[in-house]
Amino acid sequence: MSTQTTKILVFSHRPEVRETIITAVGRRPALDLGKVDYVESGTIAEVLQEVDGGGIDLLILDGEAQPTGGMGLSRQLKNEITNCPPIIVAVRRKDDRWLATWSQADAVLVHPLDPLAAAETVAEVLRSTGSTVVSAQG
Repeated sequence: MSTQTTKILVFSHRPEVRETIITAVGRRPALDLGKVDYVESGTIAEVLQEVDGGGIDLLILDGEAQPTGGMGLSRQLKNEITNCPPIIVAVRRKDDRWLATWSQADAVLVHPLDPLAAAETVAEVLRSTGSTVVSAQG
């Protein structure tokens, strides 16, 4: 059994949005991945501090966050951070998916979050970057 964990940063200025994302993705999004530890950030400064500190395997950013949304933050991080961790942006409308291309996000989640789709999206992004993949028996 693996003791490896994946560290996911969840950003939103609204605690209930962070909680919704964490609940939807769960503690283990797929059997072949380690357990997830979450870091919650309510401000851009907290996100930047955590990313600069290293050890974050994935960021999930609220596209509707105020005053700066997750899409703008995603674009900033992708353009300014060498070896930026993968980013998933959560949006309110399916029509906003095209903005993820501009934001350079690796994937998009659409509210209301479907737990199966959210976990699958997170697992796919983590697998594609090779983050903390462990034995399926783990």
